[in-house]
Amino acid sequence: MYNAHDTAFLLARFQFAFTVGVHIIFPAFSIGLAPYLTLIFRGVSFEFRVMTRGTKREKLWDRGFVVGSGVAAFCQGAILGGVIQGVAVKDSAFAGGPMDWLTPFSILCGLAVMCGYALLGATWLIWRTIGPLEASCRIWVSRLALGLFVEVVVVSFWTPLLHAPYLRRWTDWPNIAFVAPVPVLVVLLSVLLVMGLRRGHARTPFLCALGWFLLCLSGLGITIWPYAVPPSLTVWDVSSPPSSQFFQLLGTAILLPIILTYTIYSYHVFRGKVTESDGYH
Repeated sequence: MYNAHDTAFLLARFQFAFTVGVHIIFPAFSIGLAPYLTLIFRGVSFEFRVMTRGTKREKLWDRGFVVGSGVAAFCQGAILGGVIQGVAVKDSAFAGGPMDWLTPFSILCGLAVMCGYALLGATWLIWRTIGPLEASCRIWVSRLALGLFVEVVVVSFWTPLLHAPYLRRWTDWPNIAFVAPVPVLVVLLSVLLVMGLRRGHARTPFLCALGWFLLCLSGLGITIWPYAVPPSLTVWDVSSPPSSQFFQLLGTAILLPIILTYTIYSYHVFRGKVTESDGYH
């Protein structure tokens, strides 16, 4: 049973975690998060496009889907770039300006995420469709893969120059042993993706695109570790109490198998290629 001192300590830790979450991250990226409202257009465009098929409004909902998806993807990448480049913190509070996150580096990250999501979508359509749509997506995958590869290379060389600890993560031993395999695997997946496209594989391009995302996120994680709010607050500075972490772990242990089971089952039900006769899903 907790005594008064334990309770006070837990309340202080919760208050600090709340302060870090709200008074640093949210104010730093509040303007960048606002355009996420365009996801509304992305969601409703699916249904309204079907209802207006064959009319002049069909193109309107096509544009709504493009705008909603593109803006949200760019903001997600730009915010990720803003976190990597660092957030100004003073006395456990955000000490910068509302537009500090919008820099050339964060813009490049936003464009990279847009290109990456488009690549995932195109490779998914190669896997799941046939005919002219599949052929068109194979052409787009070649262009998007080249663009994403260039952006990943530029971001990879730019990131270590943002902060001295990042550079040490990439160059000092034994850290370099964890970082070095990442670019090698990226190049290897690039070769496999090109070979898969040339040989007409349906699933290989999608798996290679997923591998790119996994490697990029792994590389960024290795780079910024142990910072939760770079370049000043570590994961231990913002961590919640052990009791809260245990509660989250318990919830994850229960819900994660359910989510995985449902996901695997849904993929099994909708397996195979989708044809025009299958209708709208």
